[in-house]
Parts: sequence; C-alpha cells; structure tokens
Amino acid sequence: MDTPVLPFTYDEIDRWIASLQPTLAREAFACAIGVLRGGAPLALMVSHATGVPYASLRYERATRRVSWDSSIPIPPSGRKVLICEDIAGAGHTLSDCIDFLHGHGLDVKTMTVAYDDLSRIRPDYGIDGRGYFPLMPWERHAYTDAYRASWQRTRAGTAGPIGEDHEFAVYAIDLDGVLLPDVPPHRYEADLAAALAERDELPPYAHLPEVDLGRTKAIVTGRPEMDRARTVRWLARHGFDGPRLVMRDPSTHDDSPEQVAAHKAQAAVRLACTHFVESDPVQAIFIAQYAPLLRVVWWDAGRKAARLIAAQSWRVAATDVA
Repeated sequence: MDTPVLPFTYDEIDRWIASLQPTLAREAFACAIGVLRGGAPLALMVSHATGVPYASLRYERATRRVSWDSSIPIPPSGRKVLICEDIAGAGHTLSDCIDFLHGHGLDVKTMTVAYDDLSRIRPDYGIDGRGYFPLMPWERHAYTDAYRASWQRTRAGTAGPIGEDHEFAVYAIDLDGVLLPDVPPHRYEADLAAALAERDELPPYAHLPEVDLGRTKAIVTGRPEMDRARTVRWLARHGFDGPRLVMRDPSTHDDSPEQVAAHKAQAAVRLACTHFVESDPVQAIFIAQYAPLLRVVWWDAGRKAARLIAAQSWRVAATDVA
C-alpha cells in the first residue's frame, strides 16, 4: 500500500472530542450512537464529554441490516441524535445507519474520527484524512499478514468470522539487552575487537520476556550490517535463528539512540508487527513516538519487568518559560 498511514491514538481522539465539547453540548443531542464496534469508543467519548446518553447500533454488512442494540429506547421522533463511526468509508455502513434513524423520524448528525478520498459521506464532524490511510488505535492489528489473509477469506465466503484482535499479535524484539546482556559502551571504545569477541561468547539470559517466539516475526537490532555474520552464528548457536534478523544500515541511520530507534520503528511497521520489545528506555520512548500504534514494551532485564511505553512530542509555550 503506497498511501501513507495516518495513525490516531486514543489520546488524540479524546483531545479532539474535548476541543469540540462546547459545540457538541450546544447541539443538545438526545444521545450519542456508536456503530458497533468501531464507532463505540467515539460515542462513549462524546457521552463522557457532554453528558448525553450512550447508545449503539448493530450493522450486518452481509445483509445491510441495521438494528438498535442498546439498553435505552430509541429517542422519540423529532429528536436530534449524533451517530458515530470510526471512518466514513467507501461502503454503505454509515448511510444505511442514517437511513435507519431517519426511518424513526430522528434528526441525524454524523461524526467520524476521519474521512478520506474514498468516503461516500462527508461527516458533520470529522478529521480530514484525504491523501492518507487513517488507522484507528483499535485497528493496530489490521495490517498484519494474518489479519489480511483472514479478512480476504471471510470476504470471499471461504471462512468464518475473522477472529479476535489479540489472535493477530505479531512481535519484533530487540537483541542486546533482551536475549543477551549489553556490553557496556566504554568497552567498545577501549578495545572494539575484544568487546565484540566478549559479546560473541555471552550466553543468553536465563530469564527472557514472556514473548511467544512463534509470534516473533523479527529480531530487530541496532547492530550494524557489518556484524551480520557473527550475529547469525550467535543466534543459531542458542536456538534463536527462527525469526528474521533485521540489522541497521549505517548509511541511513547512525548509532545515536534516536536514529537507532527510528530504524527499529520503521522496520517494525514495515514488517507489519503489532508489538516491539526494546531493552533501552530512551529508545523505547523514541520508538513509541515514531510508531504511535505500535505496542512498545520496555524490557528491564535487571528487574525482569516489562512496561508498556507511550510517547508524544511536547513543546512548552513561550509564556510558560520564566
């Protein structure tokens, strides 16, 4: 897919809803209605921001059947409602749901996180994603190879339901600091050849992160390509030669933490991974910033502890600086 991805995080969507809160409150909606499942998070955010009740619609794409799926009744004819969906797509979901609500005499306004070049409907509230492929945080698994294959089979009628999101988890993992100890930088600076020889003889950690190697698509390391042969030998010797090995090209990424992290983030996205396990906390922060929908896990081998990392750029306003 050549179209650049436009990733949305839950925090970004929440802030967008908060920015619209005064306008949404003035609309005096009878309820915010989420189209299950993609529209549900959006409608819940609107409900919390404005205090209007939450409701939901269920849509069956095969039959284009719409049904009310909520504990509250359909509002009386003439009331105004907000219908929420994750994206205004090329299909009929949003238009069919609008027709259903119009059939009950309701005044309908629409909200989607985004709309793009293929959208059949321009929502009343939505972020302009034209020229991009908008990707929602609850769809982080949707570009994995397994999900796409399952979706194609389901669409062709040769398989049942696609499956649960967690079933499509795909991992990429760091090497040094995850599978084996890091050699301190000063040892490389003092005697590079000796440090590399020492690293080659290191055994794996006795305690590794709880990652299913069967779901690990790649080992993505900051080691330069010139170290490939000795790295391949170490991995084979210790039984880690199953996943693909991705090494850093110094001509495109230098050995600074930010550049190494950029290499790792780009590799993980290119390989359609959903999770990345990183041993260096600074690199983990950068990886999370470069790939917002990637589940970045900082593995602290010393404490045998794993922590999910999220990060965004922050700039202090000039008036906040003394």
